[in-house]
Amino acid sequence: MQVSKRFLALLKQQLAQFADRPDLRTLVVYVALPSASGEPSLLSIGEWPQQALVLESGVSESSPGDGSTRRWLALRDGPLLLGALRIDTDCWPWPRPLSDRLEATALCLTEALKLDLDQQRLGRQLALRDDQLKLLVHQVRNPLAALRTFGQLLRRRLDGDSANQALVDNLLSEQHQINRYLDAIDQLSQTPLLPPAEGGLQPLLLPPAFSSDALRSLNQVLEPLMERAAGTASLQGRRWVPPGELPTQPCNAAAVSEIVANLLENAFRYSRPGGRVGLLCQEQGHQLVLAVWDEGPEIPDAERKQIFQKGTRGSTGSAVAGSGLGLALGRDLAERLGGALELLIPPSCLDPALPNAGNAFQLSLPKTPPQPTPTASN
Repeated sequence: MQVSKRFLALLKQQLAQFADRPDLRTLVVYVALPSASGEPSLLSIGEWPQQALVLESGVSESSPGDGSTRRWLALRDGPLLLGALRIDTDCWPWPRPLSDRLEATALCLTEALKLDLDQQRLGRQLALRDDQLKLLVHQVRNPLAALRTFGQLLRRRLDGDSANQALVDNLLSEQHQINRYLDAIDQLSQTPLLPPAEGGLQPLLLPPAFSSDALRSLNQVLEPLMERAAGTASLQGRRWVPPGELPTQPCNAAAVSEIVANLLENAFRYSRPGGRVGLLCQEQGHQLVLAVWDEGPEIPDAERKQIFQKGTRGSTGSAVAGSGLGLALGRDLAERLGGALELLIPPSCLDPALPNAGNAFQLSLPKTPPQPTPTASN
C-alpha cells in the first residue's frame, strides 16, 4: 500500500509538533497491510525523530527494554485497522496535555489516511472506467462505419429517387452527429476537470462544433428536423403542424439543432397520444422565437421550474424512459447563445391559433448571434 506525498507531508508536520516534548523518545506511524495469514502487518511510513525504525511483520509489540515505555494508538475506520501510531516515552501514564495531543494527532492521521486511501481507490476506479470507455468508443465506431458504408451504397442505388435519397441523407447526417459525440467522449481523459466560476455556467462536454464560430442559416438547420418530426408523427398516427415559413437568420447550427431536436423528442414522447405537435416561428423585437408545442397533458405548476434541473423529470413522463437532462442542457445551451429557454402554458398564449391546453417550450435567440466565448471545455 502506498500513500500520497500530500499525506506524507501532513504526517511529517503532525509529528514535528512534538519537538517541545523531551519526555518523548520516538513516534512512528505505520499503515496496515493485508497478509496471507489474514492478520495485518505494519509498515513504517514516517517517524520522529528522523531515523530508520521499521516494524517487520510478527515483531513483538512489547516494551523496548531501554527504560522507555511503549504504547500504541490504533488508526481505525470502524472495525477496519488502517494503521497505528507507536509512542515511546520516558513516563507512564502520560501527562494529560501530552495524552490529549497524541490522541488528537492519531485522530487527524486516521481521517487523513481514510481520505487518502479513498482517493486512491477512486483513482483506480476512474482509470479502469476510462479504459473501458475508450474500448467501448472504439467498438461503437465499427458498426457506425458500417452504417455509413451501407447508407452510401443505398443512396447510390436510389439514384434518381430524390425523396428516398433525402431520407438516406438524413440517416448519414445522424451517423455523422453520433461520431461527433463519440469524439467528445473520447476526449474525456484529456479534458481537465476545472471548478466552475462562482455563479458561472458549468462547462459542457460537447463536440467542438457547439462552441465554434461556424454559423449556418436557421432554415438549413431546421429543415431536417422538420422532416424527422413529420416522419415521427406519421409513425405515431398524429398530426404534425410545421411553421409557415422558416427563418433564414444565421445561428450556431449544432447548438440550435440540439435544443430543438430535444424539444421535439420530448413533445412526441410525453404528449397526449394522437394529439398534435408543432413548431412556431416568430419575431419578437430583437429576438427570434422558436416554440415547440403540444396538446398536453400540461406539466403541473409545482414542477415547471424543477424540470429544468439536471436529472429531474416531471410526473407526467414518469412512466416513460428518460434521463432528465434534455431540458437542462437546452437551457444551458440557450443561455450560451445569448438567449433563453422557458415553458409557457398554454400554447395559445403565444398565438391564439394554438391549442388552449398543452405545453409550449419557447427558445428565444438574438437575431444577431453573439461572438462565441471560450469555455473551460474547449
